[in-house]
Amino acid sequence: MNLEKIMNDLEKKHPGESEYLQAVREVLESLEEVVNENPQFESAGILDRIIEPDRIFTFKVPWVDDEGGVHVNIGYRVQYNNAIGPYKGGLRFHPSVNLSILKFLGFEQVFKNSLTTLPMGGAKGGSDFDPKGKSDGEIMRFCQSFMMELWNVIGPQTDVPAGDIGVGGREIGYLYGTYKKLARENTGVLTGKGVNWGGSLIRPEATGFGAVYFAKEMLANQDEDIKGKVFAISGFGNVAWGAVRKINQLGGKVITLSGPDGYVHDPEGISGEKIEYMLELRASNQDIVKPFSYEFPSAQFHQGKRPWEVPCDVAMPCATQNELNREDAELLVKNGCKCVAEGANMPSTPEAVEIFLENKILFGPGKAVNAGGVATSGLEMSQNSMKLNWPEEEVDNRLHHIMQSIHEQCLKHGKEEDGYINYVKGANIAGFLKVANAMLDHGVI
Repeated sequence: MNLEKIMNDLEKKHPGESEYLQAVREVLESLEEVVNENPQFESAGILDRIIEPDRIFTFKVPWVDDEGGVHVNIGYRVQYNNAIGPYKGGLRFHPSVNLSILKFLGFEQVFKNSLTTLPMGGAKGGSDFDPKGKSDGEIMRFCQSFMMELWNVIGPQTDVPAGDIGVGGREIGYLYGTYKKLARENTGVLTGKGVNWGGSLIRPEATGFGAVYFAKEMLANQDEDIKGKVFAISGFGNVAWGAVRKINQLGGKVITLSGPDGYVHDPEGISGEKIEYMLELRASNQDIVKPFSYEFPSAQFHQGKRPWEVPCDVAMPCATQNELNREDAELLVKNGCKCVAEGANMPSTPEAVEIFLENKILFGPGKAVNAGGVATSGLEMSQNSMKLNWPEEEVDNRLHHIMQSIHEQCLKHGKEEDGYINYVKGANIAGFLKVANAMLDHGVI
């Protein structure tokens, strides 16, 4: 396998798509040994085929605001790979959305979904629409227009979107209502649905819960426990909210949250009513974390800064891609951080990951750590297929089991000669092998 040739050729075909190229390189760097040991992958062109999406849909999304003004956004759906099941991946509504970001997310989703052990392929989609500051009516009209283009290329056995940044229960409801009207059927075509119309219990918390379960397994493998550990967390949305809840349940202490405006540091710990206030903060649609410090005097706000300067035992970046850089990583190592578990998708830059691996820090990559969200979406699909709802305890137990299974796969493929567990390598190899072997079985298509 000639990594540099593959990357040079890919950059010529897709110039400027930095996030996508970063994600591909990160995976391929782990695969050289396993590809060289399996010449059938090269003869079948598996790498060339797996790094390109199956298809990309791009469309305009016109909508009308409350004053009668007409706006046009761009909509996308990247159907990446369906070798092991229907395309599955979230929709993101955010001004930063572009094709490079959605291709990186879709590519990551292929391997993340493979790790869950559930039969799901990888996809991603969304729009550069900004829900912030929009009324419910404006968001409804946008979602209806978006689904008018998307509905005929998705389906419960074809492609099952879910939520992501900017797409929560409200947006999923508007999207599903439009799909149901057009397709004339009630199906499990979207996940993250309301519990009273086909959704699964604990789905909103699942990504955060799963991330903490994975961190728990990482620590347990070193004879450590979450109880008594201090956590620094970024973000304040669903992932961070779920993680804070589960950390508190397991006896840990969370001392930071963050937003685009900066971070809050609460030495007393974020628990009880503070966790519930995170939901109010998110519902305000303002995307800032500063009001947390107004509500709780023990929390100090740090304008324009990131939480990684605060000493902690475990760091969990739960906000967005490339939010933790080399300097942040060096500071975490210097301050004695033992474990980094990525709750978001690719939140650490390649330079930061290099620092963690060089210093033998326990480092869990997003495709493994945050797979609990899509795993629970898969459980929602199963419940929809059987026309029933499992109780919360059963969903949580199944999620916990899936995260343990993902950790075991990482151990199997990521253990190095000195005993250090390279979770990046382990997750990439385990996720790749399942998809690659399925592609071999299906022939060149």
